[in-house]
Amino acid sequence: MTLVYRSSGAFAERLDSRVKLLFQTIFALVALSHTTPLGLGVLTVVVAVVLLGASTSPLWVLREFRYVFPFLLGGPAFAALTLGPPWVVPADAVAPALASYRVVLVLCVSAAFVRTTPVRESRAAIQWLLPGRVGQFLGMGVAFVFRFLPVLQSDLRAIRNAMAARLGTERSLAERMELVGSAGLARAFDRADTFSLALRARCFAWNPTLPRLAISWRDLPAILLTISLLVWAFV
Repeated sequence: MTLVYRSSGAFAERLDSRVKLLFQTIFALVALSHTTPLGLGVLTVVVAVVLLGASTSPLWVLREFRYVFPFLLGGPAFAALTLGPPWVVPADAVAPALASYRVVLVLCVSAAFVRTTPVRESRAAIQWLLPGRVGQFLGMGVAFVFRFLPVLQSDLRAIRNAMAARLGTERSLAERMELVGSAGLARAFDRADTFSLALRARCFAWNPTLPRLAISWRDLPAILLTISLLVWAFV
């Protein structure tokens, strides 16, 4: 599976995309302001509620972002090292570890947003928030990324599977990275050319007719939770 919108009848799918976008922004703000173990523990409960409302497994989210983990784990490990005895100071890794965990929580909320929000609604929310050419440009960019990135992920997965089928796993790590990187770049450029041709064939417009957004009573729990997080951010 790929990190794209998939209708599953989840509660979060029926929420207004502007409310979800605002919640995601406020959550990131709170995660930056409350970095203590207690604060991150409370945010973990919030993330669990979000993933439950989005019908999204946390294990699936972690699997989708597994390529980020070496960087998130490398920071605390590097901070714990010293140039002299005792060589490793575990206490120095606490703050970087909390920061890395904070990033994981934000990624979980972002994944829930992507999985429960159609691309057109995401673009409509951004253009509502930022009217004019700036909103149109950013909305168009987000829509392109949401549609194009899963295709590239699928291509890289196919390249890795093809290499594994041809005993490519017996090669050295450097050779595998070179092969996957060069083949991935070539496929990305081909996809970009095809994507550009498809846009011209469909008479791409800067300001298309976007879906109408409307806040309903279903958004009330998300709005209350967003307000609570916003108040907590300044406490």
